[in-house]
Amino acid sequence: MKKFSNVLLAAGAALVLMVGSAMAQASKPPSAAALGYAKDILTSKNVSMIYQGAVPGLVQRTKDVLLQSNLNYQKDLNEVAVQVAKDLAGREKEIGEEMARIYATAFTEQELKELAAFYKSPLGVKVIAQEPVAFNTARQYMDQWAQKFGEEINGKFRAEMKKRGKEI
Repeated sequence: MKKFSNVLLAAGAALVLMVGSAMAQASKPPSAAALGYAKDILTSKNVSMIYQGAVPGLVQRTKDVLLQSNLNYQKDLNEVAVQVAKDLAGREKEIGEEMARIYATAFTEQELKELAAFYKSPLGVKVIAQEPVAFNTARQYMDQWAQKFGEEINGKFRAEMKKRGKEI
């Protein structure tokens, strides 16, 4: 679950950056070819794994919230959750469509064509495979660094407070 949330966080950050760029270029809608290249890129990067569980996850979260104040309706809410999830199945594809539009607006058609080709190349395939590993390793390093640095800061606080005659 933590890995999933980290992937979501990274994707969200990338989307925020793309949205800013997209807003700057949003004067005309992207061409069908640009959208096609953007979809190819997202498929190569297997981005759909980020949002594939969005509908059932949101249905579950909504049910849980409703259940907190309606415990006596647990059986009904469970049944309704199954029906709502069934009724809304596939709606997560809207996320993929919007992500493709954002990509297609953030990059030129030629850039998208080149990116699509890159992600299908041996180096592009390696980037896709190794980037999550590198990000995870970097996140682990940052966690360890923050822990160690936090201990150093704590020590400095304690030393300074001790100089002032206050043990903490």
